[in-house]
Amino acid sequence: MSTLWKSRYAQRTLGIKSSAIRELLKITQKPEIISFGGGLPAPDVFPVARFEEACHKVLAEYGAMALQYGTTEGYQPLREMIARNIARYGIFAKADNVLITSGSQQALDLIGKLLINRGDRILCEAPTYLGALQAFNVYGAQYVPVPVDDDGLITDLVDASLRTGPKFMYVLPNFQNPAGVTLSEGRRHQLILLADKYGIPIVEDDPYGQLRYEGEHIAPLVALDRENLRRDNGFTLGNVIYLSTFSKTLAPGIRLAWIVAPEDVILKLVQLKQAADLHTSTFNQYVAYEVARDGFLDQHVKLIRKVYRERRDAMLQALNDYFPPEVTWTHPKGGLFLWVTMPEGTDSEALLKAALAENVAFVAGDSFYANNGHEGSRHMRLNFSHSQPDLIREGIRRLSLAVKMQLRGSHHPVSS
Repeated sequence: MSTLWKSRYAQRTLGIKSSAIRELLKITQKPEIISFGGGLPAPDVFPVARFEEACHKVLAEYGAMALQYGTTEGYQPLREMIARNIARYGIFAKADNVLITSGSQQALDLIGKLLINRGDRILCEAPTYLGALQAFNVYGAQYVPVPVDDDGLITDLVDASLRTGPKFMYVLPNFQNPAGVTLSEGRRHQLILLADKYGIPIVEDDPYGQLRYEGEHIAPLVALDRENLRRDNGFTLGNVIYLSTFSKTLAPGIRLAWIVAPEDVILKLVQLKQAADLHTSTFNQYVAYEVARDGFLDQHVKLIRKVYRERRDAMLQALNDYFPPEVTWTHPKGGLFLWVTMPEGTDSEALLKAALAENVAFVAGDSFYANNGHEGSRHMRLNFSHSQPDLIREGIRRLSLAVKMQLRGSHHPVSS
């Protein structure tokens, strides 16, 4: 590394690390490895033919506009479609409340730029999405982690944490990444009332909300904020910023997501985005609109749910068949992940090395905890969306060999 350049790096770059998932993806490119590591949608459900058709249409009918610079806010018909679609979930917004971003990761980065001064505290779940930690760490965030259980964020512990004065709360209510758990309806109401009591806003990250495989839909926090506190139907007084994405329903490669927020918040985010990239790809927005329109997205999501539910069930069954009873895991009702908990004293980093020797991969739990401790050392995140059921079963069988070997090495009793 050039010391000339290193000595000129900004202070905010100190301590920034590569994503554990991005690094793992380099290893798992080998064809013999079955990877449960990345949060990858299944490529076999990408609507390739629909995209091909949409690309031809966009170039034939709107080519000059689709290949031109666009507005920072995003393609107006796409923003209007998003506003219509989210209204079904009780989120009443206008296109002016919607900002198109280059993936959810840019949305998180813009939120960090907008809200975080160095040293500001953020209340987050423990564990939480590591991409958010990466985005917020750049701006010098500190964290107030609150544990989750099978019903999501333990809101009974939030009151005391809010007294420390966090700048905002960052929450993934639906099929949380990494734990796969869902915030219960009662806790959602409680969290909204606590946010109002302390005047601390919520950033609601909802990339998986449409991917529910069982149970009833639960209203998003942004809808309950309006309902519980009798706010107007728009976002003038909203206490929640809402994020979602097309990455899990259309394709991650198009890098399209959105932020829904009060208009004055959107205005500031637009100014920050102008400094970052001027605007999200015009062509991608036109194409996504043509792909999703006329009810196609709703039908396509039904296919995704069917495929992913089958894969989730395959993983749950394989875990039950192969893993020792000392190990437990969550039962996600949707999303892409489940969370495995091993006995105290287990080292998931050492387990990962043993797993790679068996040609199977996962993400070790420490990456998902905010304060760089070792709370995650006995946890691992498993992705079930990417692999076919037969590969899932074989991968879990391989992983069980590494788990049993690790437990024996840690002097834990292991049931065969």
